[in-house]
Amino acid sequence: MKIALLGYDVEGRASYDYFAAQGHELVIHDQNPATAVPEGITAVLGENYLDGLDRYDLLVRTAGLPPKKILDKNPSVADKITTHLDEFLKVSPTRNIIGVTGTKGKGTTSTLITKMLEAGGKTVWLGGNIGLAPLGFLNELSPDSWVVLEMSSFQLSDIKHAPHIAVCLMVVPEHLDWHANVEDYVAAKTRLFANQSADDVAIYFAENELSKQIASASKGRILAYYAPPGAVVEDGAIKIDGQVICRTDELKLLGRHNWQNVCAAVTAVWQEVHSVDALREVLTTFTGLEHRLEFVRELDGVSYYDDSYGTAPETAVVAMQAFNQPEILILGGHGKGIPFDNLAIVVAEKQIKGVITIGETGAEIASALRSQGYETITAGADNIDEIVRQARELAQPGDVVLLSTACTSFDMFKNYKERGEEFKRAVQALA
Repeated sequence: MKIALLGYDVEGRASYDYFAAQGHELVIHDQNPATAVPEGITAVLGENYLDGLDRYDLLVRTAGLPPKKILDKNPSVADKITTHLDEFLKVSPTRNIIGVTGTKGKGTTSTLITKMLEAGGKTVWLGGNIGLAPLGFLNELSPDSWVVLEMSSFQLSDIKHAPHIAVCLMVVPEHLDWHANVEDYVAAKTRLFANQSADDVAIYFAENELSKQIASASKGRILAYYAPPGAVVEDGAIKIDGQVICRTDELKLLGRHNWQNVCAAVTAVWQEVHSVDALREVLTTFTGLEHRLEFVRELDGVSYYDDSYGTAPETAVVAMQAFNQPEILILGGHGKGIPFDNLAIVVAEKQIKGVITIGETGAEIASALRSQGYETITAGADNIDEIVRQARELAQPGDVVLLSTACTSFDMFKNYKERGEEFKRAVQALA
């Protein structure tokens, strides 16, 4: 076949290795004119990289490239489009695959599931948005292997295959700068479940109507978590099937929102592993992922936390609710078309000690805060070192400084990881 790789990133390189090993003719298409490609491989780089795609037999779309953008220039190629993840689901030698989607918490839940399965004696691979590109470890899988995939709406928007167990966490409006509207965002996640068979399992968050709606598209067995028959929080403990896994005060993950992630993971793993000891071992030791309410340091009685992964108003809300101490909150960045009204209401109701507004959305957030009568606002500097120094000046012993911006980072940084790393560097540099 003649195959176009649309985007040559981490997934693109793994896709190249996979398809090249099968002897296909490959051409790399990438928007970046400086993209380095393998020697001797034809490439179409730059602004016209999506022209003339109807000449190919297969188009492997990188996750961040919307299908609509391809079809606007090539309206006849819809049936030729696939993705790295969908190809993996199509050819995987194991059906022991757990896919996790939702708005936030996917990485934490996927990692918990992976660690629990490992503690239960399974051989597990973690991939998708976290871990490795799945086609890269395809040849190392056996029918008994387990695979856990973190799956974003970008990857799901045109997916045609499904994992054996699909988990939908809380869903709220997100990525409205990529999706046409909320309905399009929800439809993308629904495809994960709609492609399941009667032998599969769909798990959803009982207290979220969108999660329930999405999972209901499955033809398989549908069950809730945060309510029976899945894992629940009851009498200060995580329980499933009447068995206590651990007490909530034994969890190392910060914030009540993480109780949801824990219950989702326990419910998924319980379909295969019924070892309370294995699950408890993970839940009482796992402290979380980088840039997710990550403790950075304490200085002069002030605790600094990096929640750079929180790129939506809803995630900033759950982050600030994880603390009882007075908080200095750093908000702002590049917007995604989501209003800040509810965020402003929570900031005012919680009487957050101070807010530093930064980036492109700083003025918009400040306006939303003032509309709720909240005035303790500091206009942030244009670099992270000065922003951290501003936070230090506002904070007193016993306070928390929290970077949880409610926005993406693309106005000031390459991505949330760089923003988090720069924040941590600046905090560690304080003396």
